[in-house]
Amino acid sequence: QVQLVESGGGLVQAGGSLRLSCAASGRTFSRYAMGWFRQAPGKEREFVGYINWSGDSTYYTDSVKGRFTISRDNAKNMVYLQMNSLKPEDTAKYYCAGSKITYIVTSQRLYDAWGQGTQVTVSS
Repeated sequence: QVQLVESGGGLVQAGGSLRLSCAASGRTFSRYAMGWFRQAPGKEREFVGYINWSGDSTYYTDSVKGRFTISRDNAKNMVYLQMNSLKPEDTAKYYCAGSKITYIVTSQRLYDAWGQGTQVTVSS
């Protein structure tokens, strides 16, 4: 099983950009599909986006489509979440997660590796 560590969070003004990184340890990283989730205060954790093991298939929740982009570099054991045109409602703690399931996975119950999260705060 991979271990995941997120970084890159911070405070940004509305309309700005941030890139989150997720570093994975373990030689099986390339076998994992990866997802990004977020949890705002007082709310349940929600799916943000997904990328398959090879990086040629992505899927996003409607609220971030056209603004967020997920990519991965299997040679470096890294996954990225590029966030543009940020809105105050994007404020949350963001988590990366890994799943061995080969089709698009949006349910957090189907991810078996999680990072500790990184905080993103968007000011208005």
